[in-house]
Amino acid sequence: MLPYPLLSLSLVVMWLALNGFTLGQLILGSIVSVFASWGMAALRPSKPRIRKWHLLPKLLGIVLYDIVRSNIAVVSLLFGGGGHKRRSDFITVPLDLKDPTGLAILAVIVTSTPGTAWLEYNSLSSTVLIHVFDLVEEAEWQDLIKNRYEKLLMEIFT
Repeated sequence: MLPYPLLSLSLVVMWLALNGFTLGQLILGSIVSVFASWGMAALRPSKPRIRKWHLLPKLLGIVLYDIVRSNIAVVSLLFGGGGHKRRSDFITVPLDLKDPTGLAILAVIVTSTPGTAWLEYNSLSSTVLIHVFDLVEEAEWQDLIKNRYEKLLMEIFT
């Protein structure tokens, strides 16, 4: 009945958090979560293979730190003005990471960090196109993504 029980439970909890807890909302959220679970089963996604679970908290800590730091940097650029002239640009980063789940997490990390956006992944050349709000040095950004995120994701998923 429930091919993805954790997904169904998460959807019911989210439904109730957004709509308030009543018996009617619980029933409606349960029905929606069952249909969503069936829809997910029809897509047949591959199950992620996490090799090193103990590295996930480290990754989470790094990402949260970078998000806070980037928020401060973007706010100071927008409101600080000053003499710094920002230069937005697109960069291409070559990736060694092939795991679909790892790539999806990397896309979420890059996009959730203020000042950057994951735009396109080219699977033929294993490169990603990223927009950077304040690009100072392209090589620094490539190094940051490869050594700070990709390296850790490769340890976790391969």
